[in-house]
Amino acid sequence: MANKGPSYGMSREVQSKIEKKYDEELEERLVEWIVVQCGPDVGRPDRGRLGFQVWLKNGVILSKLVNSLYPDGSKPVKVPENPPSMVFKQMEQVAQFLKAAEDYGVTKTDMFQTVDLFEGKDMAAVQRTLMALGSLAVTKNDGHYRGDPNWFMKKAQEHKREFTDSQLQEGKHVIGLQMGSNRGASQAGMTGYGRPRQIIS
Repeated sequence: MANKGPSYGMSREVQSKIEKKYDEELEERLVEWIVVQCGPDVGRPDRGRLGFQVWLKNGVILSKLVNSLYPDGSKPVKVPENPPSMVFKQMEQVAQFLKAAEDYGVTKTDMFQTVDLFEGKDMAAVQRTLMALGSLAVTKNDGHYRGDPNWFMKKAQEHKREFTDSQLQEGKHVIGLQMGSNRGASQAGMTGYGRPRQIIS
């Protein structure tokens, strides 16, 4: 993992495209939210993609973040007293965050893979997951979100409608305009099918 050399050719192009998706302005907003949500003891990262990756890499801050969105007594991730130093323990901590985020409601398509963060392969995917988590927290509006609600977009919510039986019956007698209209339709000037063509010489 740590001994991965530089990539060349096509691999380099692909990696370069992935790195261009990383948004430094979004990084500032996410750092601001994490600090407000978890408290100042989480510190702040060095600016830039690498600083952001190193800050989140061991999974402890991510775990504190997802725990802060739950009420006391039902925290989904166990946060160790001392940050884990062994690689597999750090990756396990990140995996626990991902599981808790999925249980919170983040969709699989918005989730990053552990190696995206751990090896810094796709930090834009990490940003995407954190944005989805923040949007969900703002949308749920259950009192656990801390920070400016304008940092994230609210997700669309279901708006169920209830109709009475009489309203449903009335709807059956209405022809929607997308089905076409028969107004003004007539068969005047139509010739019967199968009649021979009139040829006048």
